[in-house]
Amino acid sequence: MKEHKGANAFQSENPTVITIGTFDGVHTGHQKIIERLVATAAASQLESAILTFFPHPRMVLQKESDIKLINTIEERKQILEKSGIDHLIIHPFTQQFSRLTAKEFVRDILVNKLKAKKIIIGYDHRFGRNRTADINTLREFGGKYDFEVEEISKQEIEDVAVSSTKIRKALQEGKVEKANNYLQHPFSLTGKVVKGKGLGKDFGYPTANLFIEEEYKLIPKNGVYVVRANIEEIPYFGMMNIGTNPTVGGTDITIETYFFLLDKDLYGQKLQIELLTRIRDEKNFDSIEALKTAMKQDEAFSERYIRDNYAE
Repeated sequence: MKEHKGANAFQSENPTVITIGTFDGVHTGHQKIIERLVATAAASQLESAILTFFPHPRMVLQKESDIKLINTIEERKQILEKSGIDHLIIHPFTQQFSRLTAKEFVRDILVNKLKAKKIIIGYDHRFGRNRTADINTLREFGGKYDFEVEEISKQEIEDVAVSSTKIRKALQEGKVEKANNYLQHPFSLTGKVVKGKGLGKDFGYPTANLFIEEEYKLIPKNGVYVVRANIEEIPYFGMMNIGTNPTVGGTDITIETYFFLLDKDLYGQKLQIELLTRIRDEKNFDSIEALKTAMKQDEAFSERYIRDNYAE
C-alpha cells in the first residue's frame, strides 16, 4: 500500500477504482467494502484506492464537536496497510476544501488528480459545498468525465453505521470483547510512556503511564483490563487501569499498565496496547491494603484468562 498525503501528492501512471469514507475502526462492515474494492480493481485491471480525510470533517466544520474516534489516523493507516489496497490517500480537510463545488471535487480531485475510472460509493453519499450533490449527481459527472459509478447498497451502508455505533457504545460501556468482535481485531490505545507518580512501583506493580496525544481518540470506560503489547517484537501481557486512582486521591484520568514478566524501563517509548477483556470497574478502596489485595486478584484473573485464551 502506498500512502499519499493528499490528492496533490498522488502519483500513479494507472487509472484507479476509488471508494471514499472515514473508515473509522476498519470494522467488518468496512472490510466488506474494501474487499469489493480490491476485487473490482483486479477484475477491471485498475488500481484500488481509498480516499479519506483528516481531520474528520466534523472537527473542522463543527468546532464545538466532541467527536471521539475508534482509531487515530496512524492506527487507521496501520490496519488499512493489511487490507490489500494499492493506495491510501489522506486528504487534508480544511474550510477551503469544504467550499469546493461538487463539479470541482469530481473534476479536479477524483478525475484529474486521482485518475478515477470507477467510483464505489454509498447510495446516500453526499458531497460538494454544503453537501448538495448525491450519487445521481455523481453518475451525471461519470457520463461527462468517463468514469463508472457502483452503488453500495442501503443494507451495506447501514451495516457500517450500525457497527460503528455499536463499537463506540461497547467501548464506552467497557465491553471490549464485544467491540473486538465487531472490529475483527483488538481495539488498541497508542501513546508514549511518560513519567507517572510511581505509586504502582511502591505497591509492587510498576506501571507504564500512557499519554495519548490525540484528544479525539475514544477512551473506553474506566476500569481494569487484560491487555497485550508487542515490545521490541516480543508480545507481553499485562493489566491496565483506566481511571483516576481514587484510593490514593487521584483526580485526573490516567492509563497505566503493569506488564507481566517484563523488567524494562519503557519511559519515552511509543506503545500500542491491545485491550483484550475487562476485569472490573475502578473502585475507591477503604485502604491501600484492600487495593493491593484487589490487584493480586486482578493479576490472578488475568493469568487465568491468558492461559485459557492464548496458551500455546
